Amino acid sequence: MNKRRWYLMEDEKKGMPLIGDKFPEMEVQTTHGMMKLPTEYKGKWFILFSHPADFTPVCTTEFVAFQKRYPKFRELDCELIGLSVDQVFS
Repeated sequence: MNKRRWYLMEDEKKGMPLIGDKFPEMEVQTTHGMMKLPTEYKGKWFILFSHPADFTPVCTTEFVAFQKRYPKFRELDCELIGLSVDQVFS
């Protein structure tokens, strides 16, 4: 194993993120094209929310609940980003 990579692996955070943790930089494929997080939202508030799988009861209730409250989030200048483990076309 590459020694440099070994040190990087040791430094990587494991487990759930905690309040105050830095959001990791990533490039993700979305229904609106490629997006760089958190770069595209620098200096802004956003909520990254997830669900277990597309087309499940939890998916429906979660997304509808956020959609109903979207105007309130916009008043706070906060964007919503839904995360799915499924493929983009689903």
